[in-house]
Amino acid sequence: MSQAGTEIHLTLNGEDVTFEAARSDTLLDVLRDNSYTGAKRGCDTGDCGFCTVVVDGDPVKSCIRPAAQLDGAEVETIENLGTQDSLDPLQSAFVDNAALQCGFCIPGMIMRSKVLLEENPDPTEAEIREALSENLCRCTGYEKIIDAVQDASSRMADGADVAADGGRLPDEQGCPGCDCHDGGAER
Repeated sequence: MSQAGTEIHLTLNGEDVTFEAARSDTLLDVLRDNSYTGAKRGCDTGDCGFCTVVVDGDPVKSCIRPAAQLDGAEVETIENLGTQDSLDPLQSAFVDNAALQCGFCIPGMIMRSKVLLEENPDPTEAEIREALSENLCRCTGYEKIIDAVQDASSRMADGADVAADGGRLPDEQGCPGCDCHDGGAER
């Protein structure tokens, strides 16, 4: 390790990791240099929120957070939420509500929404707008993003499993509101 660098020890997505970082590196630099590319580089000034990750339970704009200050921190990125084959309910709500166009802002929106829903499982529209106010989206009018967070809140309250395509998985008794296991149609 060079004199200009330092080791940063993190709990990243539940795993203990150590990264080398230059004194000038931000958390976003360290994440992206180590193949965690979910957090996007946008403004590099903390204005857009594309790079939002969760640090010690709080949403953080990783482009302006010096990595050297995070030794020992717990960091969660969008890579920890779900996979293409098994989406997190929050991710599937964004898909099902068409809450994206280019998708560049979505990892930051989802991570900030995750913290909101952990702190307030049933937020009002105004509370969602306030929580997401530090994240910009240049493609949408935010309405579908708000709808997605409200939908995710309902899904998480239900505790229902969600299929990878966003649809509900039937339980042994059948789907809520239908008798599909009995060969019937929706009620």
